[in-house]
Amino acid sequence: MFYSEGMLTNDIDTYLEKHTTSSNPLLQELKIFTQLETNMPNMLSGPIEGRFLAILIKILKPKKIIELGTFTGYSTLMMAESLCQDGKIITYESRKEHALIAQRYFDKSPHGHKITIKLQNALEGLKLESNDYDFAFIDADKNNYPNYFKIIYNLIKPGGVIIIDNALWKGKVINPSDKMSMSIDSTNKYIVEQANLDCVLLPIRDGLMMVRKNDL
Repeated sequence: MFYSEGMLTNDIDTYLEKHTTSSNPLLQELKIFTQLETNMPNMLSGPIEGRFLAILIKILKPKKIIELGTFTGYSTLMMAESLCQDGKIITYESRKEHALIAQRYFDKSPHGHKITIKLQNALEGLKLESNDYDFAFIDADKNNYPNYFKIIYNLIKPGGVIIIDNALWKGKVINPSDKMSMSIDSTNKYIVEQANLDCVLLPIRDGLMMVRKNDL
């Protein structure tokens, strides 16, 4: 969704989607399947956010991407389409039912060979990851956002970019009163206070925090 003067505006969101490059038929199929067959379709990143990620990857030209929170694989496939042929995406998903859907669509895509799903708790798996990633997308358990960011920061090379989804959390970060909104707000505050990071908080969908790890 899109924030306009603090309000969610469906008409603006529709207009934005009409004036954004369309997704391919496989992604459109995945979007419809997710909306009809899953109990949390709002977790889908969607065409506006997905295209933003895709364009970023075309500009930045990363070779290795890490994603936390695959869900049904929409954002993963959008990134994979823009990734170079020998590029790699490692994506973590804790729910088997979601990972199975995502893998089914990855197998249908000519870009699926770039993607590896890790069906496990991300905090555990990240302990074994190498520190040579160029790009990260965090869209997992909101309560662990501070932990995810601090770990991902150490896995990203200087000059690399981290995107954090749901950084506005329906506006609740303005006056956070529950655990998830406080966790996201804490992450946003931590990022903006770091001298070795450049960041911008964008009102795209439910908020995207874009962070660049400065060169050493």
